[in-house]
Amino acid sequence: MNELQFLTWVRGTGLNIAVAIFLLGVTWRLFEIYSLGRKKDLSMPRHASGASGFHTVFRRSLAPPGMLKRSPVSYIGGYVFHIGLAVVVFGFAPHILLISNLTGLSWPGLPSQFIDLAAVVTMAAMLVMLFDRISKPVKRFLSTFEDWFTWALTFLPVLTGWMAVQHLLLPYTTMLALHILSVEILLIVLPFTKLFHAFTLFGSRWYNGRVNAHKGVPV
Repeated sequence: MNELQFLTWVRGTGLNIAVAIFLLGVTWRLFEIYSLGRKKDLSMPRHASGASGFHTVFRRSLAPPGMLKRSPVSYIGGYVFHIGLAVVVFGFAPHILLISNLTGLSWPGLPSQFIDLAAVVTMAAMLVMLFDRISKPVKRFLSTFEDWFTWALTFLPVLTGWMAVQHLLLPYTTMLALHILSVEILLIVLPFTKLFHAFTLFGSRWYNGRVNAHKGVPV
């Protein structure tokens, strides 16, 4: 298989397989979560200021008081990495075209120079966070194989995509194929790892806030 055949496969059969596994995995995981059921809380609701699902979503999206100073890399790096990744994924014109072909949804893309900067900043933030995790004994002790694995799976699509656009290291066709392949591997793995928090993050925060709000406890 030459590089053109490789690119053709990852853009066709490989992408179809990855998207199918991704959709089936996400559907199954969401079904598992929402089919668990919850007993109805028969107690009288206790109202308290700031106690609601939406309040919790907002509060949990911000650093707790004092934590920004104690762990700036985790919070600042986390914000930069997630925002930058979202900009790269949903702001790059070729990505939007792919999404449009798959779903019919489309929106204006951002300037390529801005996307390039966002990709570099995202990779830098991820590397800083990786170094912080390695250099801090407690974080290193708490880290599992899945943490390192999912970091690599998230980092590689950004790196290979940026290198393809910059025409670095390998021929463009080969690097583009590797980029698409890395994205496909990420899609396949995402529903079955911690990366699934992309789908459960705000829902779980809202639910916890709602349950505690019924008790009159803002969280």
